[in-house]
Amino acid sequence: MSLKDMFKKRTLSPQEIKQAERVRKAKDTLLEFQAPEGLFQKCNCCGKPVYNEDLIENDYVCPVCGNYFRIRPKTRIAMVLDKDTFEEWDVKMDTSDPLNFPGYKNKLERQRSVTNLDEAVITGKGKILGKDVVIAVMGADFMMGSMGEVVGEKITRAVERATQMRLPIIIFTCSGGARMQEGIVSLMQMAKTSAALKRHDEAGLLYITVLTDPTTGGVTASFAMLGDVILAEPGALIGFAGPRVIEQTIGQKLPEGFQRAEFLLEHGFVDKIVERKKLRKVLVTIIRSCEYEQ
Repeated sequence: MSLKDMFKKRTLSPQEIKQAERVRKAKDTLLEFQAPEGLFQKCNCCGKPVYNEDLIENDYVCPVCGNYFRIRPKTRIAMVLDKDTFEEWDVKMDTSDPLNFPGYKNKLERQRSVTNLDEAVITGKGKILGKDVVIAVMGADFMMGSMGEVVGEKITRAVERATQMRLPIIIFTCSGGARMQEGIVSLMQMAKTSAALKRHDEAGLLYITVLTDPTTGGVTASFAMLGDVILAEPGALIGFAGPRVIEQTIGQKLPEGFQRAEFLLEHGFVDKIVERKKLRKVLVTIIRSCEYEQ
């Protein structure tokens, strides 16, 4: 097509006119829709605006398409544990910046200011339907839930205290993997957390993991996949390397749904996919079925 032809006047068909009108009306609707800040959230899956109160009432699951929103650690703790039973452990633990990584300390300060969290995991003790448990909850808000020395230390301490108290431990994973700003110190946490969980297992105690979106990298390669029972939220991204890296390495196209919770369940990497609204009852059922002397 020549440049002249590109600008040549042509007549639109009735179908094209109708389609253009629908697009125009849709754009006008979007321009007119100016919701007050904090009143709505946009679903990343279906693109629809969801009223915050509806989202909270539906356990942060989109009422339109069923997409699971990522939730913050404190919100998850409130959803899972009995009211007013949570006792937080190791609240203040400072990262030492072992590599003096450029800009890392400033980034940590910004993250703490924005998220109102000290680190990417919260640990402690509480009750689920009256049952005592130790819990660790990771969150993507703080540096994508990456695991550095503080995250590894807090999880290790939580596991060790659970072993001492002879309590089951539940870890909710949500992480982009090892924290690159801490280098080998970050990678060491994989071995440290796994060793603590080995001792917990040798004591005959229960460990449950709940894999949430996303669970990737060094977290997947360590404590996330060591649970006696491995649960997952619907649609959660779970894997080690990214799909593009894998495709380039093996020279093949990956199957549809690869690295999603449903794919892992089908291939034996996950024991059960559990909806948020059913999670408390499922956890208690598992704990009761594995009762042991305290």
